[in-house]
Amino acid sequence: MAVNSPKPVAADLKPVAGIEIGYAEAGIKKPNRKDVLVLKLAPTASVAGVFTLNRFCAAPVQIAKANLAAAGADAAIVALMINTGNANAGTGALGLALAQQSCAALAGLLGCDAAQILPFSTGVILEPLPLEKIVAGLPAAVANLTADNWYNAAEAIMTTDTQPKAGSRSVTIGGHAVTMTGISKGAGMIKPNMATMLGFLAFDAKVAQPVLDVLVQQVADLTFNCITIDGDTSTNDSFMLIATGAGTLEVNSVDAPEYAELKAAVTELSLFLAQAIVRDGEGATKFITVTVEGGKSVDECRKIAYSIGHSPLVKTAFFASDPNLGRILAAIGYAGVDDLDVDQLNLYLDDVWVAKNGGRNPDYKEEDGQRVMKHSEIAVRVTLARGDAAATIYTCDLSHDYVTINADYRS
Repeated sequence: MAVNSPKPVAADLKPVAGIEIGYAEAGIKKPNRKDVLVLKLAPTASVAGVFTLNRFCAAPVQIAKANLAAAGADAAIVALMINTGNANAGTGALGLALAQQSCAALAGLLGCDAAQILPFSTGVILEPLPLEKIVAGLPAAVANLTADNWYNAAEAIMTTDTQPKAGSRSVTIGGHAVTMTGISKGAGMIKPNMATMLGFLAFDAKVAQPVLDVLVQQVADLTFNCITIDGDTSTNDSFMLIATGAGTLEVNSVDAPEYAELKAAVTELSLFLAQAIVRDGEGATKFITVTVEGGKSVDECRKIAYSIGHSPLVKTAFFASDPNLGRILAAIGYAGVDDLDVDQLNLYLDDVWVAKNGGRNPDYKEEDGQRVMKHSEIAVRVTLARGDAAATIYTCDLSHDYVTINADYRS
């Protein structure tokens, strides 16, 4: 069960003008579950995305990047197609060919070119894509295209997730009403570097393509690139923004005041979706926020934060509610900040001052540390006294269930 993260309510997920959603049960990995998803876009829509940096990036990632780069006014993106149950990664030339054929199959149903389809896959790596099942399921997905299928969409992209992840927001920007809804998936193999992570967020504003390209990068850096469950960067990570252009707001410049407001709203919803992934981490029982302050650069702050968040010893201590907090200091020390002056460092656990000037705080009591460690949500804060930079990442504990889930993943 996800940590302090109630399941979304289908009726609360707002339709976004300019996008229709259809799904099917194709039996890709298991019967009687939604596993094929189609997002059909209005001709006014623009799309931008960020993708995994894993060198073994999946076939659909390669094709989606190429099709997105080639898209233009005369050949706009018509639809996104997602399957779960199979990642189509590590599959070589055959995987690329199968992904292309799946795009062609959907394009035939929608009356467009295969290059106007963006494919996405998630699931088991190193296994061929079951093309026949996907192609057989696509007509049903197209047949039930509607604007209010967001909850079904969230279910259709799940793998080891224990619950769907979705949210909506309504905001007013420059006097214009803007509706946005998004979904995400992921529970393990999560350490996006743009985890198996997918995120799709649509809003009804009209945004110029160069502006949307900047927006998706900035939003990803503040949200999906700030989460980790196990430090594994997936082969299939993708985060997509869709500006459907069906509303009255237009944003044509990153310098426009409306851009800042739109960025703030999209970032808030994206952070909610990103944190939902961590809260539903495989076997997770605790949600942990790690903030590093007073660094010379954001990069070194993130380096230290991720070192803490990735440490199996730190994560298992949190699971056990064991205030063995010297493990955090050790993780800071090997983070790779070679000129770090540990004598200036302070460590806090929620309201408890644990380490002072690089050593145990004389006033620290283990019972105070244990009190905090028993919480389901915990904040770790490190101050470096090196500068003004700061960074925050979000992670979870490491439990027995994480091993069980991943040991049984293919069965």
